[in-house]
Amino acid sequence: MSSNLLNSAATHPKPNAVRGHEGIQRTWDPHADRWCAKILPGEYYVTNHDEAITTVLGSCISACIRDPAIRVGGMNHFMLPEDTTNGKSAWLDAELGLATRYGSFAMESLINDLLKLGAKRERLEVKLFGGGRILASMTDVGKRNIDFARNWLRAERLNLVGEDVGETTPRRVLYFTQTGRVLVKHLRTLESRAIATREEQYLTSFKQKPVENDVELF
Repeated sequence: MSSNLLNSAATHPKPNAVRGHEGIQRTWDPHADRWCAKILPGEYYVTNHDEAITTVLGSCISACIRDPAIRVGGMNHFMLPEDTTNGKSAWLDAELGLATRYGSFAMESLINDLLKLGAKRERLEVKLFGGGRILASMTDVGKRNIDFARNWLRAERLNLVGEDVGETTPRRVLYFTQTGRVLVKHLRTLESRAIATREEQYLTSFKQKPVENDVELF
């Protein structure tokens, strides 16, 4: 870390992470002028401090959610595992679809941790990002992720106030949790391959260790 970054970090001590989120990588971001949490696929982060959260999305989706009244917020990063059912699709079937169970787990985990910090469901504001078509497959994984997220929010009657989804390029997202401001950079096509490879590896991991959803909204 450069001397300027060290001085900035010393002037602004790293805030304590919310319990359960201590393992998320956080560094001082001179452009955001605050501490910034970097999340990877399958992770999420919530905070009641003036922090930013960043991630890089290809086919994956991130939901940025905050309660503007008490200024707590968070972000997740998830991709639905492939639907391998035969016959009638169980993609959005809460009882049969592994995809839905995992997507719901990612959304509910984030929201539950915000509620624990004092947020109210009726005040939550949601923004969606990602879902690009960057994986070389017959099915548009990104679109399925977008459809799931929109349908889930509609079913839960949560307020979607903005989105930047779809298209064919990956995105870098920087979310300011207290203000709700989001900076989105569409990355060069040359970077898509590396991101697609990471996401393909992420999908493969589900076959080895599927997620069990034992989280319920309260």
